[in-house]
Amino acid sequence: MSLAEQARDWLSQDPDPETRAELSALLERGDLDALRDRFGAKLEFGTAGLRGELGAGPNRMNRVTVMRAAAGLAAVLGPGRHVVIGYDARHNSDVFARDTAAVLTGAGVHASLLPRPLPTPLLAFAVRRLGADAGVMVTASHNPPRDNGYKVYWGDGSQIVPPVDREISAAIDAVGRVDELPLNGPGTRTELGEDVLDDYLAALTALPLGEARDLSVAYTPLHGVGGAVLRRAFHAAGFPAPAEVEEQAAPDPDFPTVTFPNPEEPGAMDLAVALAAKHGSDLVIANDPDADRCAVGVPLPDGGCRMLTGDELGGLLAEHVIAHTTGDRMVATTIVSSTLLGSIARAHGVRHGETLTGFKWIMKAGDGLVFGYEEAIGYSVGSDAGLPVQDKDGIGAALTVAAIAAEAKRSGRTLLDLLDDQARRYGLHATSQLSFRVADLSLIRDAMARLRATPPRLLGGRAVTGADDLSRGDGGLPPTDGLRYHLAGGARVVVRPSGTEPKLKCYLEVVTPVDGEPSEARAAAARDLDAVKADLTAALGFPPPAA
Repeated sequence: MSLAEQARDWLSQDPDPETRAELSALLERGDLDALRDRFGAKLEFGTAGLRGELGAGPNRMNRVTVMRAAAGLAAVLGPGRHVVIGYDARHNSDVFARDTAAVLTGAGVHASLLPRPLPTPLLAFAVRRLGADAGVMVTASHNPPRDNGYKVYWGDGSQIVPPVDREISAAIDAVGRVDELPLNGPGTRTELGEDVLDDYLAALTALPLGEARDLSVAYTPLHGVGGAVLRRAFHAAGFPAPAEVEEQAAPDPDFPTVTFPNPEEPGAMDLAVALAAKHGSDLVIANDPDADRCAVGVPLPDGGCRMLTGDELGGLLAEHVIAHTTGDRMVATTIVSSTLLGSIARAHGVRHGETLTGFKWIMKAGDGLVFGYEEAIGYSVGSDAGLPVQDKDGIGAALTVAAIAAEAKRSGRTLLDLLDDQARRYGLHATSQLSFRVADLSLIRDAMARLRATPPRLLGGRAVTGADDLSRGDGGLPPTDGLRYHLAGGARVVVRPSGTEPKLKCYLEVVTPVDGEPSEARAAAARDLDAVKADLTAALGFPPPAA
């Protein structure tokens, strides 16, 4: 079919008046470029589910795309199964959740809907708590305002992994017209109440939080759904209520105060840092819009704030969990995260796992997992009872870091002092990133091909002592497109295309012994990282990123 014919076929089955109007206007104008953008490709269902810009057509998130995804999931599950559905406060999230329930119940599946827009970790918790066979979370996490997404969880409460993703994708491709799908029965639909949230909070407050509670926190949910749940969690655990950034407290799908609703992006934390300075807070905490990530900063005397990297907070949380758990335990992170976690695990006699990127893989690291994290500020904190959430949980991480900071404050110290302690004990593990966003994905393929054809021998003046081609399964991991270089002195570089954005991402680490002041080691490590960045950029053939 031509683009216009595909568009008219789509238009005839689309139940959404907004996207019908959008598509009708494009057809009337004969805008072939816009039609090609929407119909020349489609959103691919993978282990991250679906994620993309809202709009008409198979290359956009819309009601037709969502109904097809729900029908594919139903086909893989079969009648009589149970699916829990959650959603955040983004544009159309509630509509997509209701459409999912209608399609699932039409296929004979029992659907349970969370009562309102709630954090992603609550959906992951609810799947196991209710003994469901699967879960669906409608969210685009910290993507731009015009995006939405569709994440699928399996019965263990963790995100799907192969081959389930491929089975669902194939079933989606086999779905016919959505206006011919049976809807709303014979399966049943249940609207869940507050008891699921109560159980989630009870599980979080059972984490090893110690006894110290004297702590002042400045907090922002970044216009997302974490605010009310975090406030309840702090109250239930006995912490003082955090001061909250008023302009960002209520869920708002347009994210009006930030250019990008990600706590790691420049400027996103400015209002929270200003609030901390105003109140003299001990700690700054932020969740991303669906509250599965947690960012933490330590206010400075000059009114500024030292934001912790994902690896730094991961190291502090890991040591806390290990100190408060017993028995045969495992901690795990990904190949792009710091090697510090391995050093901590070895020092404490705890097993350490390394996985591919993504929390879905961390949750499969092995038995006895009590802590997992990824450098992109995602953490799952457990206890002797295991992990209450089989996915990253920004609320549980916020509670735990508050407990660590309160205990440090009781001794007249801060998280920065604890970081210095770790640097002295394990060496300073300094990390950084390079990221290249492209309009043409062939640039990424060409860069990876160049590295494979002509691997670097020196990076930042350090000899490359070994290389793993992750696409061949080097390093004992399932194959994935990526390269890992081992450098002299314990440094390493990982290069991989992003799985969710048109980016090439590079993860750098140097390990510097601390003989004097940690600040001196940090300055030396920063210089080393800059040198590695320069050499790696040249090897990739990209222009240097803008400062």
